[in-house]
Amino acid sequence: MHTLKLLVALIVPALLAAPAHAAEIKYPEKPIRLILGSATGSGPDIISRQLAERLYDSWKQRVVVDARPGAAGAISADLTLASAADGYTWMMLTSQLFVASQVLADIKFDLQRDFQSAALIGVTPFVLLSNSQLPVKSLKEMIDLAKKQPGKLRYGSAGTGASEHLSGVLLNHLTSTNMLHVPYKGVAQSITDTLANEVQMTYAVLPAALPHIQGGRLRPLGVTTAKRAAMIPDVPAIGEVVPGYAMNAWYSIVVRNGTPAPVLAAMSSEIVKVLREPAFGDRLKSLGIDMVAGDRAVLDAWRRDEHKRIVELVKISGAKETK
Repeated sequence: MHTLKLLVALIVPALLAAPAHAAEIKYPEKPIRLILGSATGSGPDIISRQLAERLYDSWKQRVVVDARPGAAGAISADLTLASAADGYTWMMLTSQLFVASQVLADIKFDLQRDFQSAALIGVTPFVLLSNSQLPVKSLKEMIDLAKKQPGKLRYGSAGTGASEHLSGVLLNHLTSTNMLHVPYKGVAQSITDTLANEVQMTYAVLPAALPHIQGGRLRPLGVTTAKRAAMIPDVPAIGEVVPGYAMNAWYSIVVRNGTPAPVLAAMSSEIVKVLREPAFGDRLKSLGIDMVAGDRAVLDAWRRDEHKRIVELVKISGAKETK
């Protein structure tokens, strides 16, 4: 009897300790693939490469940025879902793909159902940029010109169904104008054609727009967020001229649903830790990004709120495609 009690005394604590020990995983043990649905040189690409560089310092494992532009980011979601749910394939979920999932008719995935949150990085405005040859110097002048020349002014975006596209649709809706949308495979191509005056305007996230604003190559007419951007305080918010107008870009990291909980916890913890470092935050702030550095719970709540908002905006704009 004494021996049995002794065995129980030894075995039970060991059994209780086993789950905690099993949860201690070594991650990552190989390179990670970070898929994004935007072109090289875009805001998501810039942020991804900054994050990948810093995470290598922590893990000594590469985070390989895989830019797959097209279909407003839907290609990146399909590729992520075709990969193993093992924590070694991440996706940058952005406002662009979030909007596209509500606009495009042939989307086969469900962002809420198929992807688990890892971290919310930050938010930034889109900037409405015009070619310097466009004879306007303000947003009001541009709107007046669009009303005088219906169907003549063209604006570019990162693709049909992208946030930039919806930004233009919403402006048309609220100002009763008819500016024509020209979709591209990425914001870099849209900016290039705006510089060449193939289109008169484009919407671009602030990180991608800043070099062209600072270099005087493109004229910023307005930012899409409700308030002015700290990086370009002289540029008005579109909502100052068009009441009720507001759009923003945001960046986050997600993985396939079914990723093991310990792996998700490990990757999320390290990403958030890096994002909250003052030096790293300052690097992204210099690009015009307002840091959030939110954990999984923060991103879950953000996605729920954005889903409700975007569904309503798409409904108001009439941008949703039909099969």
